[in-house]
Amino acid sequence: MGKTLDPTHTSDYDKYKQAAEQGYAVAQFNLGLCYYDGHGIEQDYSEAVKWFTKAAEQGYAEAQRSLGNCYYDGEGVEKDYSKAAKWYRNAAEQGDAVAQFYLGLCYYNGAGVKKDYSEAVKWFREAAEQGYAKAQSNLGSCYYNGHGVRQDYSEAVKWFTKAAEQGHADVQYTLGLCYENGYGVEKDYSEAVKWYTKAAEQGYAVAQCNLGVFYCKGQGVEKDYSEAAKWFMKAAEQGHANAQYNLGNCYMYGHGVEQDYSEAVRWFTKAAEQGNTDAQYNLGVCYYDGEVVEQNYSEAAKWYRKAAEQGDTSAQFYLGLCYDNGEGVEKDCSEAAKWYRKAAEQGHASAQYNLARCYDNDK
Repeated sequence: MGKTLDPTHTSDYDKYKQAAEQGYAVAQFNLGLCYYDGHGIEQDYSEAVKWFTKAAEQGYAEAQRSLGNCYYDGEGVEKDYSKAAKWYRNAAEQGDAVAQFYLGLCYYNGAGVKKDYSEAVKWFREAAEQGYAKAQSNLGSCYYNGHGVRQDYSEAVKWFTKAAEQGHADVQYTLGLCYENGYGVEKDYSEAVKWYTKAAEQGYAVAQCNLGVFYCKGQGVEKDYSEAAKWFMKAAEQGHANAQYNLGNCYMYGHGVEQDYSEAVRWFTKAAEQGNTDAQYNLGVCYYDGEVVEQNYSEAAKWYRKAAEQGDTSAQFYLGLCYDNGEGVEKDCSEAAKWYRKAAEQGHASAQYNLARCYDNDK
């Protein structure tokens, strides 16, 4: 079909334009790229679509795929998933792996075609067998979730591994999960650490957090609180709530970092504000006890409530205690009993005792 050139100079643009106007498909495609990327000419998606279309209508697969992208994203044309799927199919049937992947996505999501996991798997497989990493990852996910194929963790791991070996951080993380939990492979913490590390070193926050946990527990690696704190910090700075909570604990207990209560509270707060239940409860304790921050029953009750509403048993008990004693909230025996009951139903012994006391006081 011809060679795709690198449109980085105005002179290249002029050459492509002359050849494109004479009907050469590869030149039309490359001219479209010039307009799409703004190489040698002002960026113009509409002009890009015009030239992609000319090349696509001549059967040039890369142009068909690029035109499909334009219709899918609404660049230079009105967004139209049906037309995107049409052009992806034209390119996919010529063996274009990227187009096969995108056509698989269309079937998986029901974009421009009727949702059909089996068809999605078919096209993901076509692309995956050509070595396209994203397709390998998605095919692995289909086997993992049983979408369009019988659920098969071993087959999922096979495809995850192929994608992970190409350096895709999200799949490296997923493969780490498989080894951690024994999905499709024998449980192997060392292998889990290996893949979490690969993803973590690419900045993948959830892998960084998981890696920190492994260093904390000494699973698959020698226990090392300093390494744990290092990885928690990297993930926490990206806004990962669990890592922020874990980093708060590191500062609270001096694990891998110098003990610093104010830093602990700062990271607990960041995690708590994102809805991390454990951090919300810990903040409640900090404010209730007043040992690491100035005692503030109102703040304590606020954070206990947030955790309690998410079902945290200890938070439910302590929120009940706040209502029972009128600490940070107006004394209210009914509210106290309500929260004791919630904790008691989850087996919290002190809540069961206090709830019984509430019933006795009502008699």
